[in-house]
Amino acid sequence: MYEHLTVVKHPLVQHKLTLMRDKDTPTAVFRQLLREISQLLAYEITRELEMTTRRIETPLCEMDAPVLAGKKLALVSILRAGNGLLDGVLELVPSARVGYVGLYRDEETLQPVQYYYKVPQDLEDRLVIVLDPMLATGNSSAAAVDLLKRSGANNIRFMCLLAAPEGVERMGEAHPDVPIVTAAVDECLNDHGYIVPGLGDAGDRMFGTR
Repeated sequence: MYEHLTVVKHPLVQHKLTLMRDKDTPTAVFRQLLREISQLLAYEITRELEMTTRRIETPLCEMDAPVLAGKKLALVSILRAGNGLLDGVLELVPSARVGYVGLYRDEETLQPVQYYYKVPQDLEDRLVIVLDPMLATGNSSAAAVDLLKRSGANNIRFMCLLAAPEGVERMGEAHPDVPIVTAAVDECLNDHGYIVPGLGDAGDRMFGTR
């Protein structure tokens, strides 16, 4: 298994994931659960952020207090489903810069097709967290990271709700320097490139589309 893979086994994460897998969970509840679980995953993926200290004055005395070091981190959503994770992470890190990568999967070749790309400046000086609920074939995720690296990003992490072994392997081959944080690694992909047992199409379930 990919050595930079972290599967978050926290009971709240696993409980919420089960509710999201249930096909009878309505759109509004699915969306809320995705926001909640994204914050729990974000806690893990930001665990090793660089710190420094700043001199402050409490009501009692002065002290050197810990604060985040460097430029604000960048959150990059792979459209459209990545926005479901983005909302939750932004609640946790509201000062983060935000970028978007528009990719859709060709249903015949399963290869990504780019249609939009807008990211913050100075990516080389920021931690970049890529957000996409599903790491399926890994083709879109690898393509998004390719684009970010071309824009100067050199400290990238990938956060997803579910991963397939095929996607983890693809990312490991293409970008072994990019850690992955997920709630679960499922059994496999089906013939249509969907994760099994999975939870269906995350974007459709989040936005109530088909």
